[in-house]
Amino acid sequence: MKTYTYTHKTQYYETDQMGVIHHSNYIRWFEEARVYFLEQIGYPYQRIEKELKLLSPVLEANCQYRSMVFFGDTVDISLRVESSNGVKLKFSYEVRDHATKELRTTGSTKHCFLDEKGSPVSLKKVQPELYQILKECAEI
Repeated sequence: MKTYTYTHKTQYYETDQMGVIHHSNYIRWFEEARVYFLEQIGYPYQRIEKELKLLSPVLEANCQYRSMVFFGDTVDISLRVESSNGVKLKFSYEVRDHATKELRTTGSTKHCFLDEKGSPVSLKKVQPELYQILKECAEI
């Protein structure tokens, strides 16, 4: 599987009272990495939602915290397409310290594809080009 890496410099507002990045921000970082990934493959969210008229909601999100991230740290969020069958899509993530490469967090998200009315659709039928790209990303 090919890995796509997005770099994020932590922000003060992401911290909790102890100066540690609050746990809720990791899910946001996963989304930032997904947005970056979709841009890299030529299908930014704007295109998927406005031009292709598709939605891809999060069905499930998991996050395992390995070690703390602090304000001022820079992290690399690596994304892989774990599986894609045209109806459902699963991503995995690793958050590593940019300088030391120490693993800080792992996680995954599952998504589906819906039409404008909220009905499930198969990319293989409605967007075969995007289906093929995602399938290849999962196989590489």
